[in-house]
Amino acid sequence: MRGIAFVGGEGPSHEALRKIAQGARFFVAADSGLLRCEGAGLTPDWIVGDMDSVAEAGRLEKYPSEKILRFPADKDFTDTEFALNLLKEKGCGEIWIAGGGGGRLDHLFAIRSLFERENPPDRWFPGREEVCCLNEGFALRADLAPGSIVSLFPLGAGPWAAESSGLKWPLDAPAWERGSAWISNAAVGEFIEIRAARGRFMIVMPMLLETTGVSANIKKVR
Repeated sequence: MRGIAFVGGEGPSHEALRKIAQGARFFVAADSGLLRCEGAGLTPDWIVGDMDSVAEAGRLEKYPSEKILRFPADKDFTDTEFALNLLKEKGCGEIWIAGGGGGRLDHLFAIRSLFERENPPDRWFPGREEVCCLNEGFALRADLAPGSIVSLFPLGAGPWAAESSGLKWPLDAPAWERGSAWISNAAVGEFIEIRAARGRFMIVMPMLLETTGVSANIKKVR
């Protein structure tokens, strides 16, 4: 069961958001993520946060009070974390983030840090690119236009090892260590496969939903 957390900052177009939303069971808007969710013509199942960005009169009145989970501004967790935790509580085994690009650098780093934790988000759509989290033992298969840029970053404590096909530079070459970055690789055909032989990886590539409208062109398999 898939859930999507809509967050503030920059993000995909409204058309792309509607494609991203297809097949999802729950939507949670984190504060100003409500504007992104509504702008795409979608209705959140819950709205969470301190509401400092959506406090103008009338915006929240159309939602039942039980769907609004308000937290104090001085808190130990970000609005995005509240949204992700709620989706996990509702039983979502696959969680995506829509938005969160650009804006304040600390907010961007905070979302990046979520992928270092146990049970990280599966995909993140911050704008023109998308981020996929690939756990050990899984492979990601994607249809990419030749020349598309693909970058990899190791996550967690390691050790790490990766295998690939369809990329200009095979991923079994680098010696992965904490802090490594294997950027600006490129697709050489119309199909790539990346396997996390050991450890967990973050994969950054063009946002395929923007051009194809099909989320199935990315698949994770064992």
